[in-house]
Amino acid sequence: MLQLLRLLADGRFHSGEELGALLGISRSAVWKQLQLLHEMTGLALFKVRGKGYRLEHPISLLSPEVLCSQLASLQLHIEERVDSTNAMAMRLLARQEPPLLVLAEAQTAGRGRRGRQWCSPYGANLYFSLAIGIDRSATQLQALSLVVGVAVLRVLRRAGVSDIGLKWPNDLLAGGKKIAGILLELSGDPADICNVVIGVGINVNMLSGPDIDQAWTSIQLETKRQVDRTELAIALAEEFRCVLGLHRDEGFAAFHEEWEANHLWQDREVRLISGVHAVAGIALGVTGDGALRLQVNGEEQVFSGGELSLRLQHDS
Repeated sequence: MLQLLRLLADGRFHSGEELGALLGISRSAVWKQLQLLHEMTGLALFKVRGKGYRLEHPISLLSPEVLCSQLASLQLHIEERVDSTNAMAMRLLARQEPPLLVLAEAQTAGRGRRGRQWCSPYGANLYFSLAIGIDRSATQLQALSLVVGVAVLRVLRRAGVSDIGLKWPNDLLAGGKKIAGILLELSGDPADICNVVIGVGINVNMLSGPDIDQAWTSIQLETKRQVDRTELAIALAEEFRCVLGLHRDEGFAAFHEEWEANHLWQDREVRLISGVHAVAGIALGVTGDGALRLQVNGEEQVFSGGELSLRLQHDS
């Protein structure tokens, strides 16, 4: 099935005869495989008499060979479909030592912060979960989601996304629309040795998302070109190697200035929401440990992460 999909990934027409010859099966078997492919992936397939079959859009599939070659220092798990890469990484940590990286072509139960669903169509976006070990928890966990945001920001800028910035504590917006999100999950004792799964979802080549309940965009929509998801995964893993090492040695201080320089809502009126409660104020930036600084009724107050959600004050 995956071999057939790789033949169709270029988005061009391929005749049933051609596909059958390459796969060593009959034309009728090709048609049955195509039907199964559509059922399993949800990808739209077109059939035109005299031309053959093609996907609605070209797709960029992950290349296990290239990934294993370029990321040899990591235990790689490259899946066609998982519930969520974070959930799989957590399960793997029960029997494997970090570092390990889980990538997938699709997620059936992708999730973001506060239990929200993360749209995860087949072969469209990057579903990336890196599990690392932490042995100095207080230092290495300090503002970790903000450090991860800086790494993702750098990678997206190199991919050609220019109008992009950070939204505290763990989202990235391009042109005011969400393009990436971060979800950190801990395994073990945060006061001692523990593991953390760094989950990153990036909208890469997604062109439509009818079930998404907020403004969103993708790298392809921003740059008008398809992105190689394998290259993007490698670039992100390499950037994490650099920033996590620096964060381990120097803490958030090494990233504080860069984060604030890219904070989209710096000095703007915002609402900080926690459950049914909301606090209105002006965003002043973040503290040395990544907490949000707000000017509330003329006085500065500090708020840590958790189940907090930040919105612009007049954002409907």
